[in-house]
Amino acid sequence: MAFIELKNISFKYEDDSKSVFEGFDFCVERGELRHIPWGNGKGKSTLFKILNGLLFPSEGTYTLNGQVIDRKVLKDEKNLKYFHKHVGFLFQNVDSMLFNPTVYDEVAFGPRQMGLSEEEVDKRTKDCLSLLEIEDLSERSPYHLSGGQKKKVAFASVLALNPTVYVLDEPFNDLDDEARELFKRIIKNLNGAGKTIIFAGHGEI
Repeated sequence: MAFIELKNISFKYEDDSKSVFEGFDFCVERGELRHIPWGNGKGKSTLFKILNGLLFPSEGTYTLNGQVIDRKVLKDEKNLKYFHKHVGFLFQNVDSMLFNPTVYDEVAFGPRQMGLSEEEVDKRTKDCLSLLEIEDLSERSPYHLSGGQKKKVAFASVLALNPTVYVLDEPFNDLDDEARELFKRIIKNLNGAGKTIIFAGHGEI
């Protein structure tokens, strides 16, 4: 069995007569770097939301490291925390990820939810702010940043969780050339360290 496996998945939105997936199979091995080159309207964002436990297929199974992931399993708070400790998701629209008063609190939020000590939270947060080159934004409100800055903050908040799997939906959108190269370098380094990466976007890393 693959590390991540969708088997015979079917899904459609309630207000749409057309199915997004019917009998769809998808698998990713541990430590793989997988590029999803699908264009708009092909189901890429739906796939990513299923992988992140935000949507559930009407048929078929989703397994992560041999564990079935479904609505019933994730209703248990312990299972939900375990799942989100291992799967990190960068949304295409990062505005939906930002809800804390400062950039520091945004990046620190996930580690705090994991129950880490404040010393460890502070270390992870500062390390991720430094990695994304946004230490100077630490006390700024996320809502008043540029699109590229928001993307960096959102990515830092995912990195701070140190997940096993990174699901990145259009991670290079809203970035200038320098920031895009920074993101690519970080993603390559994560994969080199054994992290599983699934991403959508234009071109390979």
